[in-house]
Amino acid sequence: MRRDFQPGNSREAAPKRPLGTVVGMPAADTHCPYCALQCAMTLRAGMTGVEVEGREFPTNRGGLCQKGWTAADLLRHPDRLTQPLVRDGGALRPATWPEALDRVVDGIRAIQDRHGRDAVAVFGGGGLTNQKAYALGRFARVALRTRTIDYNGRFCMSSAAAAGNRAFGLDRGLPFPVADIAAADAVLLVGANPAETMPPFVRHLDGAGLIVVDPRRTATARMASLHLQPTPGTDLALGNGLLHIAITEGLVDKAYVDARTTGFDAVRAAVSDWWPARVERLTGVPVADLHATVERLAGARRAVVLTARGAEQHAKGTDTVTAFVNLALALGLPGRPGSGYGCLTGQGNGQGGREHGQKADQLPGYRRIDDPAARAHVAAVWGVDPADIPGPGPSAYELLSSDEVRALLVFGSNPAVSAPRAARVERWLRGRDLLVVADFVLSETAALADVVLPTAQWAEEDGTLTNLEGRVIRRRRLAAPPPGVRTDLEVLADLSARLGVPTSAEPRVVFDELRRASAGGAADYAGITYDRIDAEGGVFWPCPDAAHPGTPRMFLDRFATPDGRARFVPVTHRPAAEEPDADFPLYLTTGRVLTQYQSGAQTRRVAALPGEPFVELHPDLAARLGVADGGPVTVATRRGSATAPARLSDAIRADTVFMPFHYAGAARANTLTNPALDPVSRMPEFKVCAARVTAA
Repeated sequence: MRRDFQPGNSREAAPKRPLGTVVGMPAADTHCPYCALQCAMTLRAGMTGVEVEGREFPTNRGGLCQKGWTAADLLRHPDRLTQPLVRDGGALRPATWPEALDRVVDGIRAIQDRHGRDAVAVFGGGGLTNQKAYALGRFARVALRTRTIDYNGRFCMSSAAAAGNRAFGLDRGLPFPVADIAAADAVLLVGANPAETMPPFVRHLDGAGLIVVDPRRTATARMASLHLQPTPGTDLALGNGLLHIAITEGLVDKAYVDARTTGFDAVRAAVSDWWPARVERLTGVPVADLHATVERLAGARRAVVLTARGAEQHAKGTDTVTAFVNLALALGLPGRPGSGYGCLTGQGNGQGGREHGQKADQLPGYRRIDDPAARAHVAAVWGVDPADIPGPGPSAYELLSSDEVRALLVFGSNPAVSAPRAARVERWLRGRDLLVVADFVLSETAALADVVLPTAQWAEEDGTLTNLEGRVIRRRRLAAPPPGVRTDLEVLADLSARLGVPTSAEPRVVFDELRRASAGGAADYAGITYDRIDAEGGVFWPCPDAAHPGTPRMFLDRFATPDGRARFVPVTHRPAAEEPDADFPLYLTTGRVLTQYQSGAQTRRVAALPGEPFVELHPDLAARLGVADGGPVTVATRRGSATAPARLSDAIRADTVFMPFHYAGAARANTLTNPALDPVSRMPEFKVCAARVTAA
């Protein structure tokens, strides 16, 4: 199995079949278990293991990254859980499934009898299949009758989703196929590093037309012809400044603005005082680069503006994304063939995961849970009274810090590593009356649990996912899970039955119910079937019926607002929730690296994926602190400290340090991060806080 993929490798460089593979052994065409690019792959069961082959598909063009090539290594990993665990006398011990499930259900009933239905909470994940996300939301609201459910996608896409909904009336990460990006003459990439986070995506980027906004000179920024390196937390001011230049230089597409938008005059007034010199002083981005950015976008025949976590994971993330949406609208990009605004979704099913009900304020089909018509439609599918469906619940961090929550069931997430202010979240998890975690390894969160339920991996179950383009695709099972292991759908069905609400654990049956529940909603899957996905290589939503072709490109004729027009929304820059001061004089920012994924529960167990925690800092800063390359340093914020080896690099600003967030223990970056929440999206401010660094 080849593991030396570098961005740009072609399908012809895909690995050859291992010598141990037997022709005729089971095979499955499926998709990578990691990011939302959902690269296509073929799995083949051989005598010595499972072989991974890259498969031709529009997003990855036959290539895979290191994580994809090694994804099958976890299928027979010695850390696999194959038996339920229950906590007795402070320690976890093996148990039977009936014992474990009875303990869960008895605990739920006792807690709800004592503290009310909402005292039992559910926490999901953006990597769960559409069926599992749907089933989890239904389980919470029908079997548990609790409003307390959210998922880790709140930490990922919520700001972009909120901005998209208020500008366009609908949120789909990319409202056009990823191939449109490859055809664009200019691409503005704000707060994304796909060369490390989703390497096959860089095949769709032309460095000559690429402009990257990032406080670090990342691998993606090095590809670009223009790199804007702002002070952390100032992207909103940058976006307003770019729009100011577009207006004052006469580069606004007036015909488009007049015909297809509303609210431009208010935004023009809001950005009138963001002249280039002021933006340069605040952001550190030279005036010449500001002008060059706008001129390239406005002068391109086809142009795309993309945002990602670097712009979104802020206490003002919704407004920051809105500033760049306003820029795209002023230039006439959204809804124009070959151009547009989009968001690079992060988690494998980050798009579908937020469409079908595991988000605190949503019902299936991307319906609002407080909409009476939506409640009536979904209640009819579920066979319940609309009044019995609970209302909106707290957002992810609020859920994970609420004293009213006495029990938590976790599926597909590891908040002990991934949540902001993680030490406090860990203490909170330890303090619950009942913590239940379904996972295939003993993650840091599972290790705290009262009950651990071993579940199947991606190649051991069937289902659908929705990639970053809004394309619904199939995940196909290669082999059954190990004896003693159940799928998440089976776990939810077992728990539901014990709670008196029988449901199906069959993925096709659940998908057909999901289709009915989503019918007529913004994310309408009613016309999407397994047969269509197989025949067409995926189907884009919305697809309301069997005769509908699906919707690869949205907003071509109208936006999803009542009047069909996109909305400009005025936004004002404000400082980060926590700015550097005498005690904490530096900016800390966090992110991902090439070989690791999310909380690292999977990738840290793959021997072929090298990596260790580090603190990246500029050589000038290191010299002032007396820190040597590779020497241990401690980063401290008002929430705690973390220690890791120093990595000196002139790719980062001298006032900023960077840590990857994949690691646990003493190097856990999210011990440090600020849980200050965006008032609209409830996104925590992962990407900037005040810090100090000392030699350890």
